[in-house]
Amino acid sequence: MLELNREVREIYLEPGELHIAREPVIIRTALGACLGITFWTAKLRVGALAHPLLPYCPTDLTAEKRLVTGRRYVDFSIRQLAWQFDQLDVSRGEVQVKVFGGAEVLGIGAAMKPAIGKLNSEAAIEVLEAEGFKIVASSLGGNLGRQIQFHTGTGEVALRRLGKTRAEDVIAE
Repeated sequence: MLELNREVREIYLEPGELHIAREPVIIRTALGACLGITFWTAKLRVGALAHPLLPYCPTDLTAEKRLVTGRRYVDFSIRQLAWQFDQLDVSRGEVQVKVFGGAEVLGIGAAMKPAIGKLNSEAAIEVLEAEGFKIVASSLGGNLGRQIQFHTGTGEVALRRLGKTRAEDVIAE
């Protein structure tokens, strides 16, 4: 797992939330069919994590409703963070993006075609590409949930598959 500096503040991100940090923090979250999408720029050492639950934001939402509930959706979360990095004058080619989750943890994926984890993963890949981002690391699909911790000062993501032993933890650098 990541070397944790106890002087760095830790944040737990709930489903449907996103967080951008301009100072080093460790953002933790747990993932099932939902996604954890990290954005990080070495230029400014700014990082962000989105934790969307569903692939696409409904088009019939009012602008106000979209701002309140949009973070639950993959497409909205990616575009929201893209806009925030644009405001920091960081080109999209300078942003390292990593994507995690999209598992079928409920064991009903075979009955549901297509399954929500797969739809979330496909939406993330599609929207990130359309927005000009390159995915530098990912761990998607399968039937095990994941826990991730993202260090916004370094861009490192520590991943632990739930139900696996610690020896099977990996770091996505």
